[in-house]
Amino acid sequence: MQSLSNRAKKLEKKPFTLAERAYLPAIFQGLSITMRHFFMKKATIRYPEETRPFSPVFRGLHVLKRDEQGRERCTACGLCAVACPAEAITMVAGERKKGEQNLYREEKYAVSYEINMLRCIFCGLCEEACPKAAIYLQADKMAPPRYERDEFIYGKDRLVEPVSPDNRSKRGIQLTPEQADKLRSQLA
Repeated sequence: MQSLSNRAKKLEKKPFTLAERAYLPAIFQGLSITMRHFFMKKATIRYPEETRPFSPVFRGLHVLKRDEQGRERCTACGLCAVACPAEAITMVAGERKKGEQNLYREEKYAVSYEINMLRCIFCGLCEEACPKAAIYLQADKMAPPRYERDEFIYGKDRLVEPVSPDNRSKRGIQLTPEQADKLRSQLA
């Protein structure tokens, strides 16, 4: 059959040398690549003892924020659960009872709030959907490794930020030392 371009090139078949027949150049080339990689800096790190520097746009572990008086911000509106593409958020709403004004911000609150971290894709849509700025994805923490599946379902016990003003996240509300002292005295 004739080629379409008529630019066919005839190649000569040279006989292999003795070294090429014994595959010595290929063996030495493979050993040189192996030795080069052997002395390179390792790409792996020893997580969780060591951590890599986080990207500025990193979205890490979820936290349910509190307001200036230490009350939970979440009003169980369900917008975060609706916005979640992985359907990782579930909640049960309830009404606060008399005398719980210092615990919950509004009449309605989340009795239970759970995030399945095995489903979560850390997209941040729950954070954007929340009208009360109640849920944040921390830029400085990542979900710790676990061994059991049920340990990856985070409830309010793990999600709600601590009451102590000194343990607040770097993102979200920043309190001055005077505001922190005032809040500490109100909570005591």
